[in-house]
Amino acid sequence: QVQLVESGGGLVQAGGSLRLSCAASGRTFSSYRMGWFRQGSGKEREFVTMISASGGSTSYADSVKGRFTISRDNAKNTVYLQMNSLKSEDTAVYYCAARRISTSGSYYSAGNYDYWGQGTQVTVSS
Repeated sequence: QVQLVESGGGLVQAGGSLRLSCAASGRTFSSYRMGWFRQGSGKEREFVTMISASGGSTSYADSVKGRFTISRDNAKNTVYLQMNSLKSEDTAVYYCAARRISTSGSYYSAGNYDYWGQGTQVTVSS
């Protein structure tokens, strides 16, 4: 069992930056692939980025590539999302998700993640 708690959301002006954190419980954090998803008002939850268990591999949605960076510190059981050059369309609730290495299926799909945080609101004003 893994519990995830996001923090770092808030209100920021377009062009600004925010850093989200996701703290995980448990001693097996380093065995999980981690992802960030977001859900805007009236929209479906969408993939933002993921990072491998070791941190050596990442993937990004085209909409955030070059602006967002995912990283993890397995010693601190924490995954981060650095968001730069924020746009109004980045406004959403951001969710952290954990996926067992044994879980199959595309990591772009929210249904293929095993644990979720409660989400943190990011609002970008234009």
